[in-house]
Amino acid sequence: MTVSMNMHLTNTMIYRIIYRMKVTAIIDDDLVNNVKVYTRSSTVTEAITIALKDWLDNYNIKELNKKISQNPIYIENGQQIREINRTT
Repeated sequence: MTVSMNMHLTNTMIYRIIYRMKVTAIIDDDLVNNVKVYTRSSTVTEAITIALKDWLDNYNIKELNKKISQNPIYIENGQQIREINRTT
């Protein structure tokens, strides 16, 4: 297949590039099997992907909680917040 150097990729739905990383890791079998069970995954790849995404979500929540705890917002009257939320 030859590709013209002047070719423009105008349709991102057709010309999408997906990057994947193949990793070789030494992980305890019991740990992998437990992750597969808890994530209800049929493959190791799916189980580890779900576990890593979940870990990142938890990490981001903890970091956000740290930021919020440094400058907390105190709400004395919830009705004011409800009215603001309803108008925006």
